Amino acid sequence: MSEVAPIRSLDTFFVSIPFVDDGSGTGATPSRWHTLDMVLIRIEDEAGNVGWGDAFAYFCTRATHAAVTDMIAPSVIGQVIDDIPAWNVATQKKLHLFGRYGITTFALSGVDIALWDLRAKREKQSLAAAVQEKVVEARAINAYASLVRYGDLKIVRQQCERAMELGFHHIKLHEVDPVIIAAARDVIGPEAVLMVDANCAWTVEEAVAQIPSFKRSNVLWIEEPIFPPDDYEGHKRIEAAGMAVGAGENACTAFDFRRLSGALKYPQPSMTKVGGVSEFATVCRDAASLGKTVMPHTPYFGPGFFATLAMAPLLPEDSLLEYLFVEPQGWLQQTPPLRDGKMIIGPGSGIGFAPDEAVLSRFAAGA
Repeated sequence: MSEVAPIRSLDTFFVSIPFVDDGSGTGATPSRWHTLDMVLIRIEDEAGNVGWGDAFAYFCTRATHAAVTDMIAPSVIGQVIDDIPAWNVATQKKLHLFGRYGITTFALSGVDIALWDLRAKREKQSLAAAVQEKVVEARAINAYASLVRYGDLKIVRQQCERAMELGFHHIKLHEVDPVIIAAARDVIGPEAVLMVDANCAWTVEEAVAQIPSFKRSNVLWIEEPIFPPDDYEGHKRIEAAGMAVGAGENACTAFDFRRLSGALKYPQPSMTKVGGVSEFATVCRDAASLGKTVMPHTPYFGPGFFATLAMAPLLPEDSLLEYLFVEPQGWLQQTPPLRDGKMIIGPGSGIGFAPDEAVLSRFAAGA
């Protein structure tokens, strides 16, 4: 292991990139969703090594930005951080008074990702190898097109057709109308894999009542079917009624996931919300011990997406990578091309992310 230098600086960048998706941009968010808002984190050590991170910031950019700069940065700059998981837990202890989950953990996630990126680059190895502390072979991972909420039968059909034409064999809807879900199945055919994300739309009873329609459409899983999303006993009831459940984008830390993973088939940790690489890796290990298949939540276009992709060698063979099916006006870094429905981890060390400085400057915004 290379000698660890102190952290020289921690800089944050507030980026807002408009996107097009042919939808109304409403339905599961506080207001119209039409921009990809990110709090990017750049950490540099005294030896000149640089790591990039990504803290969840959709509709909460200012709060996440403040949490990074006011609560976490002062305890990072000037420090030697050689055991990142231990630093992560110690930071959780320091910050628990401000809320264990939500904004606090979003900020922690971004800094943790940046620290792991820096470490892997310093050691000239991939993120998966740095986490596993041994050589890890790269592999491709099946990706799925994660369509937004349209609520329009014609648009759903068009977008499903477009996703299939682009090479996706796995499609996820964000729809709650069984007629639209059935129409999507007709468009993609019997061989493609279909999932449905309800964004916490139903009660347990309402979700159970829809299971026959889900089965007719051959839905692999129903995601976040109920409110509140941490009603883990409710997830168990839905699975007991015969429908696999995916959830976890609203869960933070491996501790929370130990309760969630036992309640459903497909745990879905989000790299930018769960606590970063450290907590994500623990969630994956715990899920494997329970015989559960991790399906990462990753509708991002920055370091959070690339860090998740870089962890693919440590995921089960049947794990899927979420790809948000929208068209940004700019790319901080182009995602890898889709080849026969798969994305392949690129060469290089760290998480595999280096921002396009021109795009970073063009879409910079004030937090």
